[in-house]
Amino acid sequence: MKDFIQQAPASVDPFAEDALLRAHLQRVLPEGPRREIEADLARFARRTLDDLPPLAADAEANPPRHVPYDAWGNRVDEIVTSWGWRQLDRVSAEEGMVALGYERRHGGLSRVHQFAKLYLFNPVSAIYTCPLAMTDGAARLIESLGDDELKREVLPRLTSRDPDRFWTSGQWMTERTGGSDVGRTGTVAHHDEAGDRRYRLSGIKWFTSATTSQAAMTLARIADEQGQTIEGSRGLSLFFLRIRDEQGRLNGIEIMRLKDKLGTRALPTAELELHDTPALLLGEPGAGVRNIAHLLNITRIYNAVISVSFIRQGLALARDYARRREAFGK
Repeated sequence: MKDFIQQAPASVDPFAEDALLRAHLQRVLPEGPRREIEADLARFARRTLDDLPPLAADAEANPPRHVPYDAWGNRVDEIVTSWGWRQLDRVSAEEGMVALGYERRHGGLSRVHQFAKLYLFNPVSAIYTCPLAMTDGAARLIESLGDDELKREVLPRLTSRDPDRFWTSGQWMTERTGGSDVGRTGTVAHHDEAGDRRYRLSGIKWFTSATTSQAAMTLARIADEQGQTIEGSRGLSLFFLRIRDEQGRLNGIEIMRLKDKLGTRALPTAELELHDTPALLLGEPGAGVRNIAHLLNITRIYNAVISVSFIRQGLALARDYARRREAFGK
């Protein structure tokens, strides 16, 4: 009897073979924008079959590692990521994964283009869509609540197509008390004499994904002159911070450890302790939960789209395998 091995399923063109996606675009997009958007999606779909899978495979095979000290015993807290992960960052910028939503070439329909592209990208991204989601949310926050300085210096980086200029942003909400119960947040903000909206944050953030980002949005309680804070959600305010200073050193941030996760292993997620970390107040004091909803509204859409994209990929692979599988001579 000859040896026999079933043929493995093969990835198919995620745009050409997805009749539901194409029907959706035809329903919601006028003909002019649709032709342009479909051409970009068709081109990008081919890229998801060719040059992106090796990047994702490298990122998944080489998880990030934490280097707390250099060879001389100096605390450096470096997070070393894989070549594939770093390349996926560059691809995200080049392809305008965040930029598309802010260039607004097709007005509000630009978001349809953006999320359709993310839907194609996610299965071969090693979950680089996570930092993109938080970056998009941060950009929307700054666009809505940021001052002129943030809009001038930070927003263009979060929405850039230049890989050497592009920034990502984290979303630091979860503490030891849990991710959902933000009303028990323990991080405290003390006013910094350097400016009216400048503060120093101290506390522990228990689950911070995309810790190699350049910036982050976070919640903290503003302490009064006596060091007292208001408890519960109504005592929380929203802050923007840069993770490293101009010399590349962490801004009063200690990386305690990287999370050892069951999934999303290519994504650097860490426990952090803030030690008088400089931060900028966004919006009004005490309105942090309401204000960060600008970010959460964006990230929730990402979560829905990437979940559907994984289901679509699984269905496509199962369908292809069913066509190839041989059993009982058929």
